[in-house]
Amino acid sequence: MRTGIPLEEAQTLLLDLIPPAKECQVTLDNAVGRVLSQDIQTTINLPPFDKSPLDGYALQAKDTKDASISNPAILNVVEEVRAGYVPEKQVISGTAIKVMTGAPLPKGADVIIKFEDVNRTGNKVELFYPLKPGCNIIRAGEDVCRGEVIAQKGTVLTPPLVGLLAGIGVTAIPVVSKVKVAILSTGDEVIDPAEELTPGKIYNSNLHSLGAYCSQLGAAPLTIGIVPDEEAAIVERITQALELADLVITTGGVSVGDYDIVPAALKKIGADIVFWKVDMKPGSPVIAARYNNKLIIGLSGNPAAAFITFDLIVVPLIKKMMGFENKLPLKFSAILGDDFNKASDQRRFLRAKVQKLNDINYVKLTGEQSNGVLKSMVACNVLIDVPAGSGPLQAGQEVAAVMVGGSDLLL
Repeated sequence: MRTGIPLEEAQTLLLDLIPPAKECQVTLDNAVGRVLSQDIQTTINLPPFDKSPLDGYALQAKDTKDASISNPAILNVVEEVRAGYVPEKQVISGTAIKVMTGAPLPKGADVIIKFEDVNRTGNKVELFYPLKPGCNIIRAGEDVCRGEVIAQKGTVLTPPLVGLLAGIGVTAIPVVSKVKVAILSTGDEVIDPAEELTPGKIYNSNLHSLGAYCSQLGAAPLTIGIVPDEEAAIVERITQALELADLVITTGGVSVGDYDIVPAALKKIGADIVFWKVDMKPGSPVIAARYNNKLIIGLSGNPAAAFITFDLIVVPLIKKMMGFENKLPLKFSAILGDDFNKASDQRRFLRAKVQKLNDINYVKLTGEQSNGVLKSMVACNVLIDVPAGSGPLQAGQEVAAVMVGGSDLLL
């Protein structure tokens, strides 16, 4: 069993062990936010035919060659076509067909003039200026051409993309199956927020914050609940979680105290310990185990520590299982906006917020940085990566930063 390993080694070890994404199909109404498991190639043009983008008249441009206000071109209107209907006649020299927005372009026509740019009397229209062939026509395949790959494997389905799939007639969409993530908290001191707060107890935030993060990622959180600091109870609940989920997350009980018994419980069920403790602060006492090709990740019970290690270690696993192309957090350089007056003997991650000004990334601390403080996570969208052996940090110096919290900021 490895212990005290670097964060990058922990990430690599687990990404190599996590099973590949599974595939299923969803309907258009259930597709948004899901990840494509296959490329989508269209079998039709979009639009499927040449059509009118406006209400007007389809005609031949050559009939307007000499048109002017004093010498208008006069054409016979032989038909009217609404959207959803096909012209029965074709345009020949000296004629025009009235078309509504979205109607197919009649055969023989090579231009459409706006309704408001003509005068009509009975079945005749007057045109007062020359037209060029091709004007005001939406061509077949102008949006999407037959055979075109419109979305690649690993793409997250957005509302516009769902609309595009509907537009090309796709109804069964191949996506990565939702990852089921079981989350349980251990500790005699934690209670559900719905209960009355009594002396010595604290409300459990980890189940709810980590469950919400899973939902934001598109995974399916399964709340297993709060388990007392009893080995048998923890063994039973982890066993239950393994039966229900693809990935199991615990919080609390992973340090070295008398009541930190998650490691013992994992050994009791026969899980192989991959590593225990990662060389980082906060969140060092994280444990990872494997049982029947499923991973169990035990995080610190301290809210900020749990959230940060979830971000850096668990989120990449969920992303891989969901088919995301980019799994690891985005890293970038930034300028520190304020001082941090503590030395860092151990590699430390500081909660901060990034802002871009004049193409320069600035990061500012979001508040108190202790392990149990959750408030500073609220505005946090980056972690400042402080190397071990660093002295106090000063405003204006360059730092390394990691994008977290599901942020989608483009840098």
